[in-house]
Amino acid sequence: MTTHDVEIAIVGAGFSGLGAAVKLAENGFDDYLILDRGVDFGGTWRDNVYPGAACDVPSHLYSYSFALNPDWSRSYSHQPEIHRYINGVAAEYGVAEKTWFGTEVRRAQWDEDTLTWVLDIERDGTASQIRAKQMIGAVGPLCEPNLPDIEGIDTFAGAMIHSARWDDDYDFTGKRVAVIGTGASAIQIVPQLGKVAGHLDVYQRTAPWIVPRNERPYLPVENWAFKHVPGLQNLIRGTIYTANEAVAAGMTYAPKALKPVEALCRAHIFRGIRDPKLRADVTPTFAVGCKRILKSNEWYPTLDQPNVDLVTSGIASITADAIVTADGVEHPVDVIVVATGFHVTDSPVFDTIVGVGGRSLAQVWDEIGMQGYKGTFVHGFPNMALLIGPSTGLGHTSMVYMIESQLNYLMDYLRKTRAAGIVRTEVTEPAQQRYNDKLQSKLKSSVWVTGGCASWYKDRNGNITALWPGFTFEFRNATRRFDIAAYDVTIGGDTDVVSAPSGATAAAVGV
Repeated sequence: MTTHDVEIAIVGAGFSGLGAAVKLAENGFDDYLILDRGVDFGGTWRDNVYPGAACDVPSHLYSYSFALNPDWSRSYSHQPEIHRYINGVAAEYGVAEKTWFGTEVRRAQWDEDTLTWVLDIERDGTASQIRAKQMIGAVGPLCEPNLPDIEGIDTFAGAMIHSARWDDDYDFTGKRVAVIGTGASAIQIVPQLGKVAGHLDVYQRTAPWIVPRNERPYLPVENWAFKHVPGLQNLIRGTIYTANEAVAAGMTYAPKALKPVEALCRAHIFRGIRDPKLRADVTPTFAVGCKRILKSNEWYPTLDQPNVDLVTSGIASITADAIVTADGVEHPVDVIVVATGFHVTDSPVFDTIVGVGGRSLAQVWDEIGMQGYKGTFVHGFPNMALLIGPSTGLGHTSMVYMIESQLNYLMDYLRKTRAAGIVRTEVTEPAQQRYNDKLQSKLKSSVWVTGGCASWYKDRNGNITALWPGFTFEFRNATRRFDIAAYDVTIGGDTDVVSAPSGATAAAVGV
């Protein structure tokens, strides 16, 4: 089997993987390789091409700080434009020449003897291996579609389409369509399908809180100003960022402060729906912010259309041509659209990453829950950094800000360990535990714990492990410098492991 040696292997070519590549090159780390199963850059923005796919973070904030885009066509960008932006950044920085597309990473295992990660890959039908001194996991949490566990789902004879695996060739015109789910993808898909479907059933388990979407096209004069007025885009970014952080304060520290947001949502329902019963059905029973707050101007009017029914009775089973609800009613259907999200806290990717002692990430997290250190390193997995790792998700602002914070930490880690001749780095178990205990303590009064909802933010143990609690600038400050005192390290080719319980060790190795 052919083996390729590289200093740094990056798995994933979305926002985080591309950002890592750009920053590696800027910091003098040229021996890297990106591996991605897709055909180009973009990750989730390449794969999610369903009708209406768009971002719910304003365009100027949902972009790299080092690659501002003055040409956004709208205040909120849609999928094709974000996909073009990401590929444009890749072209500007020449990242494609160090990227292998069409490459599936079957397994990544830590080799303690050689202090390297061994990645078993399949590229163009040929199996080979990559050996890397460092591995960066940049697959993100929104990569593995989640199918609902419904009796008879495998017997359905019609078309079944997941929102993340869209079939552009399927014609929904005049069809009996069922959409399962009322989350972020569904509220964008349903209004588009409602325009063409003969009949559309929307299956709701839990109603979401939805705020108006203040989206508009930019005028040519605005784009001119974005390009030619110094500091304008940064000012806009800062304004948007500051406004969003106010929401973070309510979610984490004072859920009752979000009551004005709830009032806005209720008014939105009243304006969009005329039928009192339907209004009641779409009004959530949990606190606003407990689940992701969504943005749409079309969702409620679409549900109020005569060819659309909101089905709130649970799904009991699926037959060859119908969905049977818990009340015994059969709903005939030609095509089922599954908009039930992704495996976030239980991703199949976790089974393929194997660390110290032959234990996979899935096995480790099955015991202790999905946790790491500063969202980036995990005890038992040396020389591996995760981007958008545990406790880094957001419900109020741009994930790109969090990614860039992690990249700061990652680059400082690589610079310091290279300068000190460190060849193995592993966060200590006590440091990781203290970090996560602090996060869980901080979360106790948050809306995600007290708000009365069930969400994908929680792992199987009931802990909030997908979200960062608090202000994002706190995370930025926490990841500004690599804190070697939290790690066990091995220097050079020596077999002695330097344990780093205090700052004294950092000084001893010169970092």
